[in-house]
Amino acid sequence: MRQSFAPAGALILGVLVCATAAVCAAAAPGGSGARVIVPVFHRLVAFTLPPSFKMSFERTSGNVYVREHVPEGQSSDEWTRMVTLTGVQGMAYSAGATPQGYLEALARGFQRHCPDTYVALDLGRQPLAHEPAFATVVSCGRVSSGGKAHSETSVMVAIQGSDDFYALQWTERGPDSSHPLALDSKYWSARLAQLGPVTLCPLVPGEGPPYASCGGR
Repeated sequence: MRQSFAPAGALILGVLVCATAAVCAAAAPGGSGARVIVPVFHRLVAFTLPPSFKMSFERTSGNVYVREHVPEGQSSDEWTRMVTLTGVQGMAYSAGATPQGYLEALARGFQRHCPDTYVALDLGRQPLAHEPAFATVVSCGRVSSGGKAHSETSVMVAIQGSDDFYALQWTERGPDSSHPLALDSKYWSARLAQLGPVTLCPLVPGEGPPYASCGGR
């Protein structure tokens, strides 16, 4: 399910390939995926995309940026796994805003889809990024899309930048259940680790792909 990423309080080295004029991906060490560097509002966001994933959706709407990735052969409507990067411009200026609070707002949106089969598990503060970061797992035992019922579980990490907030999610769909699913912290921590390290880099005036200042070569 696509979340509504509104700000809480008003309420994601090798041969380089430039996929678009604004995004670059490089092979990650050990063949574990591709390092992706994306300009999102005030920062470049670098993370690791798992092998065989592709971008399926990207949009900036007001102060919210969303970019989705699914395995080859799947789409943003029909998928089994999805990696999502989001950014909320200026959220770091909101009084009292924290990564944990941001995730709690996202979790409430998730819970609305499955109040009877919802469950969550906090993973706590994360070393995945140099900036303040917090992770949690949220799960729906039964949701429906396209007339089909399934379960949906997402591990999410929120990162607080100097200006904006960012979130990376690894989401999986599975068989539907009439009861909340049991959540394995080791399994979901491992999925989250596959996306790291997450790096926020300054935007350098006039610099474009491959964003050498952020590790692109």
